[in-house]
Amino acid sequence: MDTDLRLAELLGPKGWLAGADAGPWWRDWLNRYGEEPLGVARPATTAEVAAVIAVCGKARVVVVPRGGNTGLCGAAVLGRPGGVILSLARMAAVGDVDAASASVTVEAGVVLAALHARLEGTGLQFPLRLGAEGSAQVGGLIGTNAGGSHAFRHGMMGDLVLGLEVVLPDGTVWDGMRAVQKDNAGYQLRRLFCGAEGTLGVVTRAVLRLAPVPARRTTALLALPGIAEAVVFGTRLRAEAGEFLTSLEFFSEIGVELAERHVPGLALPLESRGGAYLLVEAASGSARVPLDDIVGAVLEWGMEAGLVLDGAIAASEAQRAAFWRLREEQPEGQRLEGAQLKHDISVPPGRIAEFIAAGGAICEALLPGARVNPFGHLGDGNIHYNLSPPVGAAGFGDAAGEIGLAVARLASGMGGSFAAEHGLGRAKTGLADALRPAAERGLMRAVKAALDPEGIMNPGVVLAAR
Repeated sequence: MDTDLRLAELLGPKGWLAGADAGPWWRDWLNRYGEEPLGVARPATTAEVAAVIAVCGKARVVVVPRGGNTGLCGAAVLGRPGGVILSLARMAAVGDVDAASASVTVEAGVVLAALHARLEGTGLQFPLRLGAEGSAQVGGLIGTNAGGSHAFRHGMMGDLVLGLEVVLPDGTVWDGMRAVQKDNAGYQLRRLFCGAEGTLGVVTRAVLRLAPVPARRTTALLALPGIAEAVVFGTRLRAEAGEFLTSLEFFSEIGVELAERHVPGLALPLESRGGAYLLVEAASGSARVPLDDIVGAVLEWGMEAGLVLDGAIAASEAQRAAFWRLREEQPEGQRLEGAQLKHDISVPPGRIAEFIAAGGAICEALLPGARVNPFGHLGDGNIHYNLSPPVGAAGFGDAAGEIGLAVARLASGMGGSFAAEHGLGRAKTGLADALRPAAERGLMRAVKAALDPEGIMNPGVVLAAR
C-alpha cells in the first residue's frame, strides 16, 4: 500500500490532509522555504506519532515536525517535495499543575498563550514570553530552544524543560518524563532535543518548570544617549537589582521612529528622546521587596552620571503595557516600512556597543545608506540586528548575502553566535559550516547519524542534507 494511503487509513479524515487541504502547511512563516508535501499527518496520540514515523521510516519518506510555524529560519517545512509534514496541533492537553514541584505536564501541541491562560489563578507561571505566543507551540519552542524577553532571568526553553517524551526516528518512544531537576543517571538526553529542530525525533510531551507569579513588579522606560551608555547603566543595574531583574530590553531611536510611523496609537511616553532606550523590569514573589526604590535609586544615579536623559517608572498596568508595546512593536514597524534583512545574533553583553558600532560601519561600507535597527536583550547579549534598505531603495540588491556573512563573522569573532534564539533551520546551515569548528559540526553529524541513520527526520535543517 502506498504511504499516503497507509497514513490516511491509520489516522482517519481528521488526521490526514492531502492535496489542496495541505496547502496551508507548505510554506514557512516568511514564505521563503517549503515544497509540496505528500500530505500532513495530524496524530492525536503519542502512539499515532510513533506509527506515522514507523510507516515513513519503512518507506524512506522524509518527516518534518511542525509546531505553530512561527520560526524565522525555515525549519518546519520541506526542503524537497514528497515528504510528510507532521503537525502536533491535535495533541494540546495540559495536565494538572504540581504546585509543590512547580511543574506541569503538557503535550507538544499546546499553544504558549493557552498554557499561560491555563496557569492563571494557580500562583504559578511559565516564564517564557515572546511575541508569537498566540501561535507558537510547546514542541516547536523546545525544538528551537526559544528564548524571549525573560530568558535573562529564567533561561531559555531548554532550561525550563525537566523531562521529555520523544518518538525516535525508528518509531521507538523514549520516556524521559521525569519531573526532577537533578538527574545525573547518564547523558543529559533531554538536552539533545532542545534546539535539534526536529532532526533527531519528535517531542510529544514535556514536563515544564514553573515559577511563582510576581507579587510585585516594577517597570521603567529610559532614554539614553546611546547604546554604550545603556551597557554601562545595565551593568550597574545588574549589580544593584541582581536577582530581581526579569527583563533588560534595548532598542534604538530608528526603531522607535519606524514603529511610531507605522503602528497606530504608538508614541514614546517620554519628554526627551535618546539614541537608545532601555525597558527595565524587576519582579519579586514578595510584596515586601521595595522594587521601586531599588530601580529608582539606580535611575537617579544614571541621571546624575549623565547616562540617562529621561526615564519613567510605570504607575499602572496600562502604562506598563504601553512601555512593553513600544518594545514589542519594533519588528512590526520595520516590516511595514518595507524590505528588511533580519539577523539574530549574540555577543557577550559587555561587547554589545562594540558590535553595534562595528556592524554599522560594515553595513555602511557594503550598502551606503542602509538603516540598521538593532534591538533585543541587553541582559544576555542577544541582538536582533535588522536592516532596512536606504531611503528610496526597494531592496538590498546583491549586498544581502555579503551583509549576512559579515555580521555573522563579526559576532563569531567576538565570542558570540550568529544564531542566538531562532536556530539554524534551512537558512543558516551554510553559515554554521563556514563559521563553526569542523570538530563541532562533526560531532553534530555523528549524533544525527546515530539517532537517524536513514536521514528521514527533517533533512537539510541544522546540518546540510547529504
